[in-house]
Amino acid sequence: MTEKKSIYTKDVILVMAASFFFMFSTMLVNPLINGYAKNLGASSVFAGIIVGIMSIAAMFLRSVAGNLTDKFSKYRLSFIGGILILIGVVGYVFTPSSGWLLLFRLINGTGYVLCTVCMTTWLAFLVPREHVGEAMGFYGLMNALAMALAPALSINIYQKIGYRESLIAAAIAALLMVISIQFVGNHAEPIVKKNQPEKHFKIIQMNVLPVAILTTLFAIPYFITQADIVTYVEQKHLSVAVGSYFLIYAVVLLIIRIGLKRYFDTVRFGVWFWISLISTAAYICLLAIMQNNGEMALAAAGMAMGYGIIYSVLQSTALLLAPVEEQGLASSTFYLGLDIAMSFGPMISGVIDSILPVKWFYVVDLVLIPVMLLVYFVWRKRLNGAIDHH
Repeated sequence: MTEKKSIYTKDVILVMAASFFFMFSTMLVNPLINGYAKNLGASSVFAGIIVGIMSIAAMFLRSVAGNLTDKFSKYRLSFIGGILILIGVVGYVFTPSSGWLLLFRLINGTGYVLCTVCMTTWLAFLVPREHVGEAMGFYGLMNALAMALAPALSINIYQKIGYRESLIAAAIAALLMVISIQFVGNHAEPIVKKNQPEKHFKIIQMNVLPVAILTTLFAIPYFITQADIVTYVEQKHLSVAVGSYFLIYAVVLLIIRIGLKRYFDTVRFGVWFWISLISTAAYICLLAIMQNNGEMALAAAGMAMGYGIIYSVLQSTALLLAPVEEQGLASSTFYLGLDIAMSFGPMISGVIDSILPVKWFYVVDLVLIPVMLLVYFVWRKRLNGAIDHH
């Protein structure tokens, strides 16, 4: 019996490392950008525009990035994306005014869009199709760790050395991303089939539409929590170590991804959907009734079981549902769902907070559960059949 060959080649490890660095760079900036903009003289309204412009621009640029990814080398586009992130973050460090900060935010956002789409597709290109689920699980883990660790680091170092100096760490991370991909041997040139008609520009990959919708629905409570959990705890006057929430989430996610890595390629979508749906309802309820650190830790673990699992499953399902020559478009369609949640989740929470008592803040999120069920039952045959496209 021959020993199974590991999918974790040098190229795969380098692309995963690069994905960690560019996500770390982006997430290190996010907790600081609002205060930094105001420090540079921006009004609260303009500072809000500076914070949100990156996600709004991403929604419009996703389809462009997806179409480009299917036509050009993944290395080339990732390199351009990394350079744009680096230019944007270095611009933050040296910007003289909030107006320039808005420009560099747009540059950073363009690079972020290219990197997220290209590097997901690049990783899928580097592994056998029957192991896309496992690869996306660890790719998602790298992103999740960056999203958990970078904000904690940025807040701590900002309090000690200030905004500009803290942003240098984000520039270093972006530079490490650009350096990492120079050592990847397979540049993932696009697959061109003989006698294939010329491709037209597409906004989304239609087979992936239910994946994008479910991505939005599962991600909304995640991004609401990311944006508002500190304020929520303050408004309810809770004595909980809220700073540990996303650290607990990252640790539990690490355990889950390592423990279940082989099953992402063999278990049908429906099993993961039900686990994630129940876990999502549970962590929303726990956050609604939270009174102590134990309930907070259980909520964080529930989020890891809910959003943490379904994120990678949706990502790999998107790639499996699309033809090989449209993997970039499939990836951009998945991320479009994420962009919508990232942009509108905090806006929705702001409306909820302004019209309802704080005790209803998370209870309202439960309305998403029946909508998730509706989407699943409408498209369950397609979603469960994705595993057959290996």
